[in-house]
Amino acid sequence: MIRYITSESVTEGHPDKICDQISDAVLDEMLKQDENARCACDVAVNTGLVLVMGEISCDCYVDIPKIARGVVKDVGYTDAAYGFDCQTCAVVTGIEEQSPDIALGVDESAEYKERGGAADDPLDKVGAGDQGMMYGFACTETPELMPLPITLAHKLTRELARARKAGAFPYLRPDGKAQVTVAYVGGKPLYIDTVVLSTQHAPETGMETLRRDMEGLIRKALPKELLRPETKYYVNPTGRFVIGGPRGDSGLTGRKIIVDTYGGYIPHGGGAFSGKDPTKVDRSAAYMARYVCKNVVAARLADRCQLEVAYAIGRARPVALYLDTFGTGKAPDEELTAAVGAVFDFRPAAIIETLGLRRPIYRQTANYGHFGNPAFPWEKTDRADALAAVLGSEKFGQGK
Repeated sequence: MIRYITSESVTEGHPDKICDQISDAVLDEMLKQDENARCACDVAVNTGLVLVMGEISCDCYVDIPKIARGVVKDVGYTDAAYGFDCQTCAVVTGIEEQSPDIALGVDESAEYKERGGAADDPLDKVGAGDQGMMYGFACTETPELMPLPITLAHKLTRELARARKAGAFPYLRPDGKAQVTVAYVGGKPLYIDTVVLSTQHAPETGMETLRRDMEGLIRKALPKELLRPETKYYVNPTGRFVIGGPRGDSGLTGRKIIVDTYGGYIPHGGGAFSGKDPTKVDRSAAYMARYVCKNVVAARLADRCQLEVAYAIGRARPVALYLDTFGTGKAPDEELTAAVGAVFDFRPAAIIETLGLRRPIYRQTANYGHFGNPAFPWEKTDRADALAAVLGSEKFGQGK
């Protein structure tokens, strides 16, 4: 039986992605000056307006309006004719300090308090900044060990943005999105069934020209061996996309969580990433879960690996850890889960230390997915050998 899996990606000019980028740019600027800053920064945009709000505690000054305008400029909204531009948009801020009730559990974990304020291991001291469950995933479908549909969707929006910035099609504007549907049989991807591409454009652009150019761009961006004569292409299905960006639709931080992760291929815990410092396990534990899964697959211990981890606010150690290899594991899932527990430390302070998360690395994550980019520290496979060794390297082979 054929199963169809669809994933979406958006360009940096999409209104929700503008918000994600501003949120993470604010976080990065804070971490440059104060690595222990606490940040939960949300942004909303509408016609001519950027609203930056949230809870921030830091020992530094951050020029939020300057940061917001800089992001809008970098994205490409530099002309009032686009309906939104960096020069004239209003920037309104509504910032408060982190709630002391939340800080209680982050500054000193429940485990730390239970021992009367003593910690044999300093990594025990920091508690999770929220409750919730986070998911990680890796598979052998792509060199990045990511699901194929989201990888292809991101390739397409990256190519669309590259073509706009290079001036290949002068009529292109910053807002755009893509959707790719892949046909699977027996759990294996076979071909691309449908491609949807919508791009903002200049008002005088003819639809025939735009669709011809964009179909060419699609064929250039996507693997030829996965395209068939029957593959369906839908370019700007409404026939017109002149009004885009924040003028066409309001935007909000954290509203593209499926684009940011695995494209709907696996479950999602519901927590967004952008604008959150690494004490927020919504972000840091999701990165750690991806790191674990990628190392499991890189060690050839499974072809597909999904990890769920759950936390209680204020506690350092997760309340649940569950690994699923969907029948592809070279050992029972219980043994693999035990090996993961022996090699990886899921306490928030340990995650931050392992992945080096108190650095200004976050704005680059806000576009084209938080996973699959080898520049990100959670994409390393440096624990693959350790995992294989725990389970018996002579049986499973050495990790890559």
